Amino acid sequence: QHGLEGLPADTITDDPKASGYSAYKGFAGRLAERGFVVFAPHNPYRGVDKFRILQRKANPLGKSLFSVILAQHERILDWLTEQSFVDPKRIGFYGLSYGGKTAMRVPSLLDRYCLSICSADFNEWATKCATVDSSYSYLYTIEYDMYEFNLGHTFNYAEMAALIAPRPFMVERGYYDGVAPDEWVAHEYARVRRFYAKLNIPERTEIEFFNGPHTINGAASFKFLHQHLNWPEAR
Repeated sequence: QHGLEGLPADTITDDPKASGYSAYKGFAGRLAERGFVVFAPHNPYRGVDKFRILQRKANPLGKSLFSVILAQHERILDWLTEQSFVDPKRIGFYGLSYGGKTAMRVPSLLDRYCLSICSADFNEWATKCATVDSSYSYLYTIEYDMYEFNLGHTFNYAEMAALIAPRPFMVERGYYDGVAPDEWVAHEYARVRRFYAKLNIPERTEIEFFNGPHTINGAASFKFLHQHLNWPEAR
């Protein structure tokens, strides 16, 4: 799943000169080459303020941008599960950045996704949205669409991951990713790890810290997909 202002094609291109390559590393195409069936949706977070206006119109109705995205993915799953070349019990979700936000919010509600990988987004979300003491805060960006009513009082990212459980869940995190400091990410993920351990399924969750920025790494995450989607790696 692409991120903010992205397109599905950005997740596929293997041209290092293409605008989206530095973030996505052609991960969708690379996974297809490994034998996975890959579907790259187009989520409606594109056009600077155009999609944020949709959010503002939705909020008085008790809805959000993810109300649209959730319905979109329900229809996508309906279609995918009807395809003869797709195993409906082995459909995973892997998203970067805003796609990582989607990887937290959509699979937590749609259990037809059998696993989820959140790349370049996992966070201590309440702090990210509310603090005035850090330059990582959304208060210092133009992204006013990030505020979701009462979210900090009800669900942080650990609680969203708990809704994904007992299905496999992974975080992909670059040391130089500007979405948050490592300490915020590690703190919030520790709560996820504890929850899976208390369910006696610690092997179903993991986090990879890697030496890189806001990007797909495609190392431990690819192994995670091979393992939990039961698709052997080529030798």
